[in-house]
Amino acid sequence: MTNQLEKSYEPREVEERWYRYWEENQLFRADPASPKPPYSIVIPPPNVTGQLHLGHALDNTLQDILCRFKRMRGHEVLWMPGTDHAGIATQNVVERELAKEGLSRHDLGREKFIERVWQWKEEYGGKIINQLKRLGASCDWSRTRFTMDEGLSKAVREVFVRLYEEGLIYRGDYIINWCPRCHTALSDLESEHEPVQGGLYYIRYPFKNGKGHLTVATTRPETMLGDTAVAINPEDPRYQDLADDSVILPLMNREIPVIRDGYVSLDFGTGALKVTPAHDPNDFELGKKHGLPALRVMDDSGRINAQGGAYAGLDRFEARQKVLADLEALGLLEKQEPLAHNVGHCYRCKTMVEPILSQQWFVKVEPLAAEALKAVQEGRTRIVPAMWTKTYYEWMTNIKDWCISRQIWWGHRIPAWYCDCGEMIVSRTTPETCPKCGASGLRQETDVLDTWFSSGLWPFSTMGWPDQTPELAKFYPTSCLVTGFDILFFWVARMMMLGIKFMDRPPFHDVCIHALVRDAQGQKMSKSKGNVMDPLIIMDQFGTDAFRYTLAAFAAQGRDIRMSEERIAGYRNFVNKLWNAARFTLMNLEGDLEADPGLEPSLEDRWIISRVNRAAAEAAAAIEEYRFNDAASALYQFTWHEFCDWYLELIKAPLYNAADPARQAATRRTLREVFSRLLRLLHPLMPFVTEELWQRLPGSQGSIMRAEWPEGQPGDLDPAAEADLGLVMEVIGAVRNIRGEMGLNPGQALPLVVIAHDEHAGQVLKQEAPRVAGLARLGDIAWAAEGQAPAKTASAAVSGLTLYVPLEGLVDFAAEAARLDKEIAKLVKEAEPSRKKLMNEGFLAKAPAEVVEKEKAKVEEADSKLERLRASLERMRSFL
Repeated sequence: MTNQLEKSYEPREVEERWYRYWEENQLFRADPASPKPPYSIVIPPPNVTGQLHLGHALDNTLQDILCRFKRMRGHEVLWMPGTDHAGIATQNVVERELAKEGLSRHDLGREKFIERVWQWKEEYGGKIINQLKRLGASCDWSRTRFTMDEGLSKAVREVFVRLYEEGLIYRGDYIINWCPRCHTALSDLESEHEPVQGGLYYIRYPFKNGKGHLTVATTRPETMLGDTAVAINPEDPRYQDLADDSVILPLMNREIPVIRDGYVSLDFGTGALKVTPAHDPNDFELGKKHGLPALRVMDDSGRINAQGGAYAGLDRFEARQKVLADLEALGLLEKQEPLAHNVGHCYRCKTMVEPILSQQWFVKVEPLAAEALKAVQEGRTRIVPAMWTKTYYEWMTNIKDWCISRQIWWGHRIPAWYCDCGEMIVSRTTPETCPKCGASGLRQETDVLDTWFSSGLWPFSTMGWPDQTPELAKFYPTSCLVTGFDILFFWVARMMMLGIKFMDRPPFHDVCIHALVRDAQGQKMSKSKGNVMDPLIIMDQFGTDAFRYTLAAFAAQGRDIRMSEERIAGYRNFVNKLWNAARFTLMNLEGDLEADPGLEPSLEDRWIISRVNRAAAEAAAAIEEYRFNDAASALYQFTWHEFCDWYLELIKAPLYNAADPARQAATRRTLREVFSRLLRLLHPLMPFVTEELWQRLPGSQGSIMRAEWPEGQPGDLDPAAEADLGLVMEVIGAVRNIRGEMGLNPGQALPLVVIAHDEHAGQVLKQEAPRVAGLARLGDIAWAAEGQAPAKTASAAVSGLTLYVPLEGLVDFAAEAARLDKEIAKLVKEAEPSRKKLMNEGFLAKAPAEVVEKEKAKVEEADSKLERLRASLERMRSFL
């Protein structure tokens, strides 16, 4: 491949070509027999229904940075990929497809429906894998797993049976969150609470003896059809002398007891609580305590069943209106008040969930959680940033038994079978006959397992467990899990519990928690707001490397990422800056690279070697500690400002000086070495452009993926060179600032007078005077003694030196003062509307925060400019 680069970088063709090359050469493949130290990550498996969004892009970019970095540092890296079967989501997708054909899953039957889901999965389920490849994800795709594949299904059944045999899985009646649309149970975390404008209804329950009533307050009056008691607090002074211990349940004309329990709040409503054990989790516990019957009055679709008497067949919300109307007609609706409160909704279809008594399968999590809690407390697993450790502790110490059964068809069917004799068999294999009565024709449990049950085994099931495989021996426990905080409990906690239980060790050493990606104003992205950004479109528009670098650059621990096209465009400019630097570098590497060993290294060569060594150390330390933004910042600073802006300018003179071939060769050699290190440093963040440039670089071998991370040597650090060249850059920068502030012609050679307050600083500047003169466009450089500062000059202080640029003859002081006067007046006028807005209390109260901040920024920028302009005006007037 030629080392002559095209004028502009075209990312799409480069990205496709190099990803294909990496895959064809199996550069992502992990070898469990390798003697290298292991490094392993399991991908948070995206839903098989999924399409790449910004959260996926962030999560997988950070993982890829870690994996590419660790490969370059000599580790054998396994990045285990795969997808989750996503029971509810996938079933919903296929049911929608069936609906277009006028069919339901019940028309097909369970077996044919499952076949249809597998067909859909084979046809569409790999979409997100290909999208992750677009992102540059270096997963070991040869090991791609699926939570419903044969090996993982075997692991799921083994775990279920073992937990059941140990009494940690049981079946029982419990109040669960039920989705009437998806027809399945939901865990507490799958029920998302959203604000609802409802009401608080005060209903009179007449005493059985006909003397008075108790008034209860409820937000769900339709559930009163299933009431089996009214509860009061025994300490409540309002109810010390009750007229009766029984009331008549309105509308149902059923006698129910008045019970006394300290659970009842003295402060809410009337202090009298309707008890509906089959439709409220707290009432369920109260019912068990007092031996109350539990009457379920709703079916699985949220309609009132036969237990609801005259209301049977009505939808729950229709029933609510009819119940209220009938109560009012009977004079039993005392009053109603509007009430805004949070109500659970299904995380998939957004239907309001219904707490319903149901027979379900549960995991007894307390003993499992205790071990998972201890693992973090003892430091065997570290959560980064540490702020999430407290959240983890709170969850694990207040954990409830986990409802693992779901009433859908797509998923791991629970390995339990029932016989007509009443026997239940839980088994690793399908039983043919009942062990109790010998009958055949056993019926398997129709429920499937919660999707999180199978993904909770992911770190070890993907590596072949329950078989003892080379992958488990080499790569478990994994090194790091990178994930969003939103599934810390959903997934991370469950992996911790199950990993410790079945592997005797936590599944990962570190858990790196990243924040959300939001829009430029800090708002959560949603289709309804129209602020969603499609990663695929972004990569087409700006290139994958620019997109990845933006994600890394803003991935500060504990802070949400504000994403905008302007920010991504800024990092596309960075990619182009690197490309242009590469064009210059490659054009100047033609010729002798063998440096004379007796030749003293130049100051700029010593400086750049020292600086690239520091950048490598800083970036490595930041990546090791998951400070991705700090790594990106360090490399950006070095690449753009030190290598491109300074070093490439500093070496033009020796590169173009044919009269000194030895210095030319030494400069070329350093240039090649530093550019090689720079590409390797940037590779984990920007894999595509760095591979393209690596292949053009003379002397490079193989893929940059297999190149060593530039660790550097202690002797590479040269503080003296950094200080001396730092002084040179300070002088050049100071002269350029004076030229700009004074409006001097960019091409005009300026005189410079220097007073040295420090002997070494003076020596450095005298030695480097030709270089300074060339880069700062200076004419004569004169030296003056302390106290002999020339008049009518613009001056600047740098380390150990004061610089003076005589302005006499270069500047018309009167004209410049007049120009500055006009510019100040113009700027004051332009900033005035923003100042008035910020003084307007109405504007501050009503305007969105981002609009207020924008106006503040305008004023701050104007004030900063005004300060500089007024200082310049004062200086001009002093010269008149």
